[in-house]
Amino acid sequence: MKNLIMFFVLMVIVSIITNNVMAQDNSKEKIVMKRYMVERSFPAGLEIPVNMEGSAICLNVVSTNIEDNVFWVHSYVTNDHKKTFCIYDAPSPEAIRKAAEKNGLPVDNITEVSVLDPYFYK
Repeated sequence: MKNLIMFFVLMVIVSIITNNVMAQDNSKEKIVMKRYMVERSFPAGLEIPVNMEGSAICLNVVSTNIEDNVFWVHSYVTNDHKKTFCIYDAPSPEAIRKAAEKNGLPVDNITEVSVLDPYFYK
């Protein structure tokens, strides 16, 4: 239950940060966002604690990404924690690479993707 509460608090904070940045950009030229899947390798394994420290780590990544108009949607982590597949909205792969470098995160591959929803075909 405690982890679930922390998750919801994190999501609310991310939402507030995102809305504030988007509100500030209303007076500027519109940025065309695309969706990307970013593959990352962590040979030693990626361990983010499920506590306030882990929350702070994630929020730091989110706030650093915003500087380059990069928005982390969510990630998939392999069972051995050595590979992640992260979904991002960003203006370009270069913006994702720049944000990743600032955050000290590896980038193996960036692929532009779109959503295929099997329920659309009902």
